[in-house]
Amino acid sequence: MSLIAGALLLAIGLYGLKVWTKSDPKVLAAILMRSLAYAAMLGAVGALAMGRFTAAVPLAVVGIALLGRLDPNGVGGLLGSLFRKRRAGRTSRVRTAVLEMQLDHATGAMSGQIVAGPYAGRGLDTVDVPELLALRAMCDAQSLALLEAYLDRRAPAWREHAQGDAGGGNMGRAAADSGTMTEEEAYQVLGLQPGADAASVRATHRDLMKKFHPDHGGSSYLAAKINRAKDVILSKHA
Repeated sequence: MSLIAGALLLAIGLYGLKVWTKSDPKVLAAILMRSLAYAAMLGAVGALAMGRFTAAVPLAVVGIALLGRLDPNGVGGLLGSLFRKRRAGRTSRVRTAVLEMQLDHATGAMSGQIVAGPYAGRGLDTVDVPELLALRAMCDAQSLALLEAYLDRRAPAWREHAQGDAGGGNMGRAAADSGTMTEEEAYQVLGLQPGADAASVRATHRDLMKKFHPDHGGSSYLAAKINRAKDVILSKHA
């Protein structure tokens, strides 16, 4: 019996190899991708049924991404679009006397506007680096720390060319710790809706720290700001 089963498997394998070699590579790639997509989605359903949420999410993401590539105008593309919009829609806002900055949760990108001074009304991305360096002299401590955090992302070597670096030491942490933070501002810093539960606050704080902690290319000012926001909101839950 085992010999017969082995022969059947061998015959099926040889037939599949023959079909594979004669088929259009693009068609075969699409079949393989669709098979992987369905396998990933089934794996996600199985993991979800077993309560393994940490395994279900990445499997579902892979399945949706593959289906989206195969059928951009179909259900897979729609799900992928909704997933990307959900991720891209989360932003944090930090405002000082001179600047208003947005932090993209999905990419870690920073963008912002100048709200006071000679460049008021201009987006930071439209201002040349030498002009931003000159703007440092007009900034208060918090604005200076935020501007330098932006410069660290946009032009990492700016400190080598700047004269009289005013952002040394623990300037960022001291600036973020000075003054009080309202609950409304704390929610804006974390990019959460007012009333978010403690679990969401902790999860968002953890994700942001992975992107904006000084050890990960961020700044002490932003890290301190994010930490303060978490503490302010969680103190209301206590």
